[in-house]
Amino acid sequence: MTKKRDRFFALMGAVLFFVTASALTLAVVISAVSESNKSKEAAKTPTTATCEDTRTDETTYPAPEAFTVTDKMSTLKTTDLTPGDGATAKSGDCLIMKYYGTLTDGTMFDENYTKPTAFAFTLGDGRVITGWDKGLVGMKVGGTRRLEIPAAQAYNDQATGSIPANSDLVFEVKLLRIQK
Repeated sequence: MTKKRDRFFALMGAVLFFVTASALTLAVVISAVSESNKSKEAAKTPTTATCEDTRTDETTYPAPEAFTVTDKMSTLKTTDLTPGDGATAKSGDCLIMKYYGTLTDGTMFDENYTKPTAFAFTLGDGRVITGWDKGLVGMKVGGTRRLEIPAAQAYNDQATGSIPANSDLVFEVKLLRIQK
């Protein structure tokens, strides 16, 4: 009877060893495949350099003349006031900008025209209002552009600072440079 019992325990030990070794092997394979997939995804995701401008010696400009709009805006309108002659802005570029933002009645709500700093952001990454992400594509360095932005492409029904909810916005912007 002890021989049968010894064989039974030996068999159970072998089965337990086989199951444990198989599980461990499977875990290692799954981990390796998972890491491989993460590496492939990371390779597909473009890395972008930090988009910032820390200069405090930018040229200052006088406030532009107030531009008023009497009709409710339904689409984004861009007007090149001064065409630039430098590189053309495209999605993914780090733009260094001066801006003067007003409500449609000409009331200024934010600006850096008169300050020695600029605003830096990556075009198309969604960190600015949609009207900027769409309205600045194709602008050339050195140019000045007016953006007439409907509320749906600005802050929509959200009040932000001194900007009331559902406000159409007007910006005069200067593209100083594209940071590489």
